[in-house]
Amino acid sequence: MPEPRFLLLSDVAAELNVSDSQVYHMVRSGELPAIKIGGRGQWRVERTTLEKYIEEKYAETAAWVRDNPLADREPE
Repeated sequence: MPEPRFLLLSDVAAELNVSDSQVYHMVRSGELPAIKIGGRGQWRVERTTLEKYIEEKYAETAAWVRDNPLADREPE
């Protein structure tokens, strides 16, 4: 069975190991693109969008680490 194209916010939360409310905030703030579907307006995140978001976060983290070295720490 192929993976679903769209994920529930609870699925995204499990994937990122964060709370459902954190994912809801990420979606509502526009940090994580999502769509609202159905009469009740349920949020869905496309799997490829989540993967792109994760890649962007890796790049942001790498830039932050590069720009904030641990100068006072000896190498292990």
